Amino acid sequence: MRPHVRQKFVVGNWKMHTTTVEAQQLARGVVDGLAAADHVTVILCPPFPYLALVGDSAFTGEVSPTMLRDLGCEYVILGHSERRHKLGESEQFINRKVVCALAAGLDVILCVGETLEQRESKQTEAVLDRQLSTGIAGVSGDDLSHLSIAYEPVWAIGNDEHHATPKQAHDAHLLIRRKLSEICGETWAHKMTIQYGGSVEPKNAAAFLGQPGIDGVLIGGASLKADEFLAITKAAASEIRAEMQLA
Repeated sequence: MRPHVRQKFVVGNWKMHTTTVEAQQLARGVVDGLAAADHVTVILCPPFPYLALVGDSAFTGEVSPTMLRDLGCEYVILGHSERRHKLGESEQFINRKVVCALAAGLDVILCVGETLEQRESKQTEAVLDRQLSTGIAGVSGDDLSHLSIAYEPVWAIGNDEHHATPKQAHDAHLLIRRKLSEICGETWAHKMTIQYGGSVEPKNAAAFLGQPGIDGVLIGGASLKADEFLAITKAAASEIRAEMQLA
């Protein structure tokens, strides 16, 4: 792949869903259907009790990074909106988790995003600025290659009344990359993966993935059905092939 074309990421966040049998079947269904996913990094994030089980098929919560590495995990999602707003994790606490996870050898997906109230009061830029500045404070240059950002507009997650448009997602990604440039420098800001997470489904995946600067998607509900997850993965593969042809 040409150096200035960023690889696409498709991340399935299962949260507190699936049983033992369902987790194994879902993971196997995804793995069996991934043949066409060239140049797309596919990541599954199952519930903690099923990590080892899913790891056997495919290679969140209260657990140490050392334990995750021992189970063969490579990625961890931190700063998820549910952890921020339901469990009260502060920016400083999330930062400590980011630094700790990176030190343990895990790749970190750091979630950022504003609530509906913050967006309507035109605080989006300030919120993203604060979450990024604090969230990656103290991260060394060597560790930046193991860090990616997921923009999650809290107001658009599982909300039938409010949906983010591809343009709104694109604009937020521009803000994030501009802020990363201020924090990390333009070179790292250009290299860093920024994903979108906000009710992504097969029917809208291409519209989001086709936006300049959106490097992947963090998927919730649609990741619980192998066929829907694979359809999104194929959309990502199609977009990266188109970008490579234009590069």
